Amino acid sequence: MAIRIITVGKRHEAWVADGIDRFLKRLKKPYDAEFVFVPHATAGEQRSREEESAAIEKHLRAQDYVILLDERGKNFTSPQLAGHLQQLFDTGRHPSLIIGGAYGVNDRLRARANTVWSLSNLVFPHQLVRLMVVEQVYRAQEISAGRPYHHQ
Repeated sequence: MAIRIITVGKRHEAWVADGIDRFLKRLKKPYDAEFVFVPHATAGEQRSREEESAAIEKHLRAQDYVILLDERGKNFTSPQLAGHLQQLFDTGRHPSLIIGGAYGVNDRLRARANTVWSLSNLVFPHQLVRLMVVEQVYRAQEISAGRPYHHQ
């Protein structure tokens, strides 16, 4: 079962698609990943947050280990992320990573998250976050396998 990256918005824009495809092709089980897209809402902050969160929740399964991307979450080093993902795989958990919309996610979805992960205290465009996430999953794969992609 692949890592699912559930994201708000349209398909990848051309300027990130090549990079995302590059890393997706390098991922091997159990680190292989797939993107699930939910529509972007345009109904104002609160209503958009609710609609997008509901659309994301429809793609979550009871057995999923939910990792929510949010700048207010926990910062991981790449080796820590690799260890976290490897522990999930070793215990048969199914990671689903969520990249919410411009207004984030609602409290219900935030409470459903098992981990809230921050890439940085900075805020990044959603398209760039997609690329960064898939690259970090690839980096985690390489760290867990003991390959030299990551240097300490």
